[in-house]
Amino acid sequence: MIGTFVRAFAVPEVRGRIIWLFAGFAIFAISVHIPIPGVDRAAWSVALQKGALFQLVGMFTGGALAKFSIAAMGITPYINASIIMQLLTVVFPYLKDLQKEGGEHGRKKIQSWTRQLTMVLALIQATIMVTTINRAVEARIFHTPSVPYFVMVITALVGGTAFLMWLGEIMSEKGIGNGVSLLIFAGIVMSYPTYVYNTFVAAFASDAYVRVTLFFLIAILIIACIVAVTLAQRKVPVQYPKRQVGRKIYGGQSSFIPIRLNNAGVMSLIFAISIMFLPLTLSNILPPPYGPALTDWLGRWFNDRTVLYNLVYMGLIIFFTYFYSAITFNTEDLADNLKKAGGFIPGIRPGKATMEYLDKITNRLNCVAGLFLAALAVAPTLIVQLTGVQNFYLGATSLLIIVGVALDTMQQIEARLVMRHYQGFMK
Repeated sequence: MIGTFVRAFAVPEVRGRIIWLFAGFAIFAISVHIPIPGVDRAAWSVALQKGALFQLVGMFTGGALAKFSIAAMGITPYINASIIMQLLTVVFPYLKDLQKEGGEHGRKKIQSWTRQLTMVLALIQATIMVTTINRAVEARIFHTPSVPYFVMVITALVGGTAFLMWLGEIMSEKGIGNGVSLLIFAGIVMSYPTYVYNTFVAAFASDAYVRVTLFFLIAILIIACIVAVTLAQRKVPVQYPKRQVGRKIYGGQSSFIPIRLNNAGVMSLIFAISIMFLPLTLSNILPPPYGPALTDWLGRWFNDRTVLYNLVYMGLIIFFTYFYSAITFNTEDLADNLKKAGGFIPGIRPGKATMEYLDKITNRLNCVAGLFLAALAVAPTLIVQLTGVQNFYLGATSLLIIVGVALDTMQQIEARLVMRHYQGFMK
């Protein structure tokens, strides 16, 4: 792998993208440590310990939430805006045609609307976050609570999200991989050393050496399963008929269409996690007595240790696995392009029959991938029961995001090296 990086840096185009990638990570790490003034961080740290969901968000933001920095909201508003725009694309034919037929102009227009929606959602989320903290937290978090100060805090939070959105787009354009996924990846990696240390401390404090060993063996097994599912693919055979042009005969070759088992990647998990925060947000918006009543109900029946929470979480993951796969893997366009190229799947008629056959395959693969991702989502609860390690910070969800993003980035580097006749990571 080290040799591959050396060869990658020998290619100017790949070297430039890798430098942009690590520069983006460095800038993100700096933004995490830019604090918002006037916050009692000791009191805020105590308040954060009361919410497991907030701890999960803190992991995705690289500890920015715990530090109450300008990046405390992370990239969540942008993810939510992307979900809304993709849902609207399915519902409204104009947006669907703009995305499909608009080319680069259509893509930029939808991206512009996504940015604008991100700013609206960020403003709403920041306002709710600040007012809720000021009202709900017993200890005084803000030293000088006043309207001008709250406006400053909200502006800083919205500006931080806008900056991360810009940084993610720059990393996608000039770096390697999906910028949003890479920022979440960086946030988790930055948070992991602390969480691993806390897991060891909590486990060894009770002399549970066997349970800790079992705990990490299960974590290694989960990583192996994630790698296997991420790399697995179904190869659909394709043949091209022979045709004669002058004295030369072209075609007659066989190929295949690689369809990934987990076609949605980590985005289905990221989308599902974003949706799971909506009830908590709603409880903070509603006035008394409805807001406190909903908060109390969520604390009792809708936390990560309850059956209802895990069932809803699993259902959302399965839904977004199908949904995101349908957006990123268009079988109709694939069947049409295959027909235009003169290719066909053995035993399947070109055109509509090919599309239906590909739909059948992708639906089966999505079913397996969705169930696997859903099982990973509830794995922490089962592992806690098996090992007795209560501070389970090595969540399967975060492991999947780390492994998935890392493998995707490695494959993209590999593809760019193969184009230049270099041996890459996979050999």
